[in-house]
Amino acid sequence: MRVKTCLGVAALALVAVVHAQEMSEAEAIAERIKPVGSLHMAGEDGQQAAASGGGGARSGETVYNNACVACHGAGVLNAPKLQVAADWQPRIDERGMDMLLQNAINGYNAMPPKGTCGDCSDDEIQAAIDYMVKGI
Repeated sequence: MRVKTCLGVAALALVAVVHAQEMSEAEAIAERIKPVGSLHMAGEDGQQAAASGGGGARSGETVYNNACVACHGAGVLNAPKLQVAADWQPRIDERGMDMLLQNAINGYNAMPPKGTCGDCSDDEIQAAIDYMVKGI
């Protein structure tokens, strides 16, 4: 009976060692083939927070500096330049601020919808316009 018990214990120990070795190999394989990074696509949870630096709406200045400056900084294709009254005042007088917002959201002439800030909210677009016409 004692020999059977010893054989049983030895068999259990062998099974435990083999199982541990298999787990170790599985873990080693998992480590070797794990992804090196991750990709977040627009529309995924947290995308807006990541884009805005951790939460809340981006300021008009931030939106301008990240998306609008490329055209509005230099006046590309007659885009009104930052805080230049001669560029903005005729547009404000002719269309009003509500129409400027709608044009910015929907696109106008060479400007695509929301300019180059496709992930901006309408409020962030409004904040960018307010920043660009500040002091006018």
